[in-house]
Amino acid sequence: MKQDLNLYKEWPYINRPKIEWPNKARVAFWVAPNIEFYEINPPPNPFRTPWPQPYPPVAGYSIRDYGNRVGHVRQMKLLDKYGLRGSISLSTALCYHHPEIIELCREREWEFFSHGIYNTRYTYGLSEEQERSMIRESMDIIKEFTGQTCAGYLAPALSHSEKTIDIFAEEGGIYTCDLFHDDQPTPLTVSSGKKFVSIPYSLEMNDTIAFAVQKVEPRRYTQMLKDNFDQLYKEGSQSGTVMCIPTHNYQISCPHRIKAFEEALEYITGHSDVWLTTGREIAQYYLDHYYDCCSDDIEKRIENHG
Repeated sequence: MKQDLNLYKEWPYINRPKIEWPNKARVAFWVAPNIEFYEINPPPNPFRTPWPQPYPPVAGYSIRDYGNRVGHVRQMKLLDKYGLRGSISLSTALCYHHPEIIELCREREWEFFSHGIYNTRYTYGLSEEQERSMIRESMDIIKEFTGQTCAGYLAPALSHSEKTIDIFAEEGGIYTCDLFHDDQPTPLTVSSGKKFVSIPYSLEMNDTIAFAVQKVEPRRYTQMLKDNFDQLYKEGSQSGTVMCIPTHNYQISCPHRIKAFEEALEYITGHSDVWLTTGREIAQYYLDHYYDCCSDDIEKRIENHG
């Protein structure tokens, strides 16, 4: 059995090549709304059960429907207010189920990246060719409905295989959000040998992790987001960092939680030296300006300690 992922090499968070974001920003800040579609009765998967309760999962299904009916519009208005374009982690079947959401996001020039097709259909148990077909189909749907070439990937429900990232890179992607190992973009080693990058997705700042797993109160979530930003902003004075807030429109957009999100956004965007951007823009900027020098630095450290 493998002892590591073989996707990236050891690279201590000290004395790396200095990253300078556009306009000398300290932090590249992006918001990743997970806009998902959950099937009420999905095909069974022997490795994971989508719904913890017996069929029909009325409560779980309907709160997610609330997110697409109500929560999305509420969050979208808030991001508009603070000049933020979302980078949508998209269950691409949503293009068929809720094309009105896609159109609202297109009007705002939001980014669309792949989160699989349905968030109730997992990578677990798929053959390599089946997974490739799923990834390719999701990218094709994004192109058809948005006109965008899909640049990024987050596996559906964070389900992966050992080949997930290699496949996405081979199919034309340039970045993944599936690794939570750093606070700066990092070069990845993929089987095709192409330039491919991981960008921080800040899993601990994910509203579902905060509310459903850690059971924090909304006001505590606000403070977590501020504390996270403050540390990255401090370190960003020496070399640029990345902060992402991953959201779900059935979580953060509930009436009793949306204020917590707004207070954090007001605080973060109140700093002038923050780059308000998208996942695609972060990845492309890094690939254009820092991928080569960072890759060289990694190899030199390995040689010096070999």
